[in-house]
Amino acid sequence: MNRIGMNRQRYYQKTVKPSTFTSMNKASTLQSVLEYQPWNNTDGLFKQQTLDFLTRTEPFWQRSTLEGHLTGSAWVVSPNRTQALLIHHAKLDRWFQPGGHAEDSDASLAETARREAMEECGLSVLELLNTAIFDIDVHTIPAKGDVPEHLHYDIRFLFSAPTAHTSFDTTEIKGLKWVDLLDLSAENTPESLRRMALKCR
Repeated sequence: MNRIGMNRQRYYQKTVKPSTFTSMNKASTLQSVLEYQPWNNTDGLFKQQTLDFLTRTEPFWQRSTLEGHLTGSAWVVSPNRTQALLIHHAKLDRWFQPGGHAEDSDASLAETARREAMEECGLSVLELLNTAIFDIDVHTIPAKGDVPEHLHYDIRFLFSAPTAHTSFDTTEIKGLKWVDLLDLSAENTPESLRRMALKCR
């Protein structure tokens, strides 16, 4: 067994417990991804990769699927849709939209995105603007400790929240800020963030 395989085996043995599936439904998730209209060739490719993964994978959202899993993110804009809320991710030391892994209590990835945004950013008000998928991104999460390198098939939803906030989860993020969408549309912005900013203009 190679090093990656051994890391995955150790990770499974130490952290993954037998699970009970919730009402998160594979058929409805697959249908939502099928209905997603790509904005450019990049997220068109991400859509196809996600469809391929969903088609062949039953526990599609669980961390026990060590090659990768679907995650849920929230692209949170201000009420006037001129700013987006970003978090400084502690583990990856980069600025991202809020989001993360699904939990047993989540009935859908939209609920995952809502829960993660409210927990990470201390939001008490968060409005889902559209039940349709807003964006899809596939990216590699580096190995750390016993957690092997794997893929996140990230499903993003569009939300709105007041720009005032009171607190954030300091165990997972180092800071948060509202950023003008015009600034995020600049060519030197990471492609994933820039794509979502441009979609809002």
